[in-house]
Amino acid sequence: MAGSTGGPEHAPDTPDEVRRLAGSGPRAPVTDPTVGVPLRPTWQGAPRHRLVTIGDSLTHGFQSGAVFATDLSYPAIIAHELGWSEHFRRPNYPGLGGLPLNIEVLLRDLERRYGAELDWWEAPGAVFHARDLMDRVEDYWERGPGTVRPLTQGINHNLGIYGWDLRDVLDRTAKSCADELRRPKDHLLRQVIEHNNARAALRVLPSMTPEERSLTVPAAAAQLGEEVGGPGGDPDHGVETLVVFLGANNALSAVSQLKVVWSDDGYDDLERKRDFTVWRPSHFRAELAELAAQVLAIRARHVIWCTVPHVTIAPIARGVRAKVRPGSRYFPYYTRPWISDDDFDPDQDPHLTGAQARDIDLAVDQYNEDITAVVRAARREGRDWLLLDVAGVLDRLACRRYLEDPLARPDWWEPYPLPPEVAALDPPPDSRFLSVDGGRRCRGGLFSLDGVHPTTVGYGLIAQELINVMQGAGVEFRRPDGRTPRTAPVTVDFRRLIRRDTLINRPPANLDSSLSVLAWGDEVLDLFRRTLRFRF
Repeated sequence: MAGSTGGPEHAPDTPDEVRRLAGSGPRAPVTDPTVGVPLRPTWQGAPRHRLVTIGDSLTHGFQSGAVFATDLSYPAIIAHELGWSEHFRRPNYPGLGGLPLNIEVLLRDLERRYGAELDWWEAPGAVFHARDLMDRVEDYWERGPGTVRPLTQGINHNLGIYGWDLRDVLDRTAKSCADELRRPKDHLLRQVIEHNNARAALRVLPSMTPEERSLTVPAAAAQLGEEVGGPGGDPDHGVETLVVFLGANNALSAVSQLKVVWSDDGYDDLERKRDFTVWRPSHFRAELAELAAQVLAIRARHVIWCTVPHVTIAPIARGVRAKVRPGSRYFPYYTRPWISDDDFDPDQDPHLTGAQARDIDLAVDQYNEDITAVVRAARREGRDWLLLDVAGVLDRLACRRYLEDPLARPDWWEPYPLPPEVAALDPPPDSRFLSVDGGRRCRGGLFSLDGVHPTTVGYGLIAQELINVMQGAGVEFRRPDGRTPRTAPVTVDFRRLIRRDTLINRPPANLDSSLSVLAWGDEVLDLFRRTLRFRF
């Protein structure tokens, strides 16, 4: 079978439980949201909360190194198509491009001052100018208007928080996040928003009362689920659709930091787990079991669990040199996208090996088998839990792994059909790192400038896949008036998203095909550590 041999041997420190997974080849995605367990549920009335989401940065709406336009997160896109935007509560991050540092804002600021190319004699001034912007961002969130959190009426429906893994969702609260904050220091040369993740979380988590400040994310969702009944209401469910999309941060740090440290004792401790970049499958399974037990307590009519994407596909870690062997999914090394094959030096440049990338994928495959098993077990007990295999969607979009290498494709693989409005773009967006030629996008477009998180159009694809599952479960979508039913199939308004997607329709002109401005920013500003290593 093409692609079945996978790739190189294991890295020396790979746990035995991961080594034992190697013989199965690439995991085939699950295309049936019911995982083969049919149900015939009957519902009464209309739940008060049509959509609630639990997740990490992919749910929060993180993009290009920051969370800012949460109205373009996939939950907000779904709420728009439900005709429920006016009721959908989400956090807001106004001012200076959001938290912690918006790479697009920085590049556009440099473009306005220095044009499409940064010449060598302009570099010292550019460093000073960039640090001035970063200092203003830091001041805004640590000492300025960003320290004032808006008072919200009711718990947010979007409960995604960037950087959080399963243990964070199980344990952290508004109180614990507030306790993390210390008196910030105004560093002269190190403009980093201290505890930026806790600051972002405090805009998500409920905190109006002492009781609310002690709620975890699942407990907050459970409170929404308790709001049942009322005129025409559902007597059993306060939430119509709950989406749970977690687990990427149990492996993502391995590619964002280009360092593999397998979880060990302390994986379930908020402090000790910071040392680990990828979780052993057994540790992930234990965390997942705790989370599933808490989700069971949420009175939601439908619960959609999303699988974990293969983080090695994200273009922040680019494969270099020729593939390990014909038909392999893996390159010998993975490094930063601006380091060319000719320039790469394994003795000098940060990297993962192909063996490490394969081991990470094997672990993620097991995470997803366990998520599938959780959904199947719940359905057998009569719960309307469903599965969206996001990992399979991303695999079908993987440009360098599969699209450019037919020999690496497993038997189940077929290219993902982009929506017509997206496919009509020139060029059609793909999973490579975004780059520009002559002021126009010449490649990429599905991933934003941090090389990990989607663009607005990319979030639209996630929203569409979830909408498809929701329609299959009988969820009614309505027009903007919130009352008039829409005719199936319901499709995302991608024209609206393309208009809002500045990276698709007007990318920064200084983002050339060599990505030299990002290489410069990472070298002199430590740019990607600031934006991708969330817990400072």
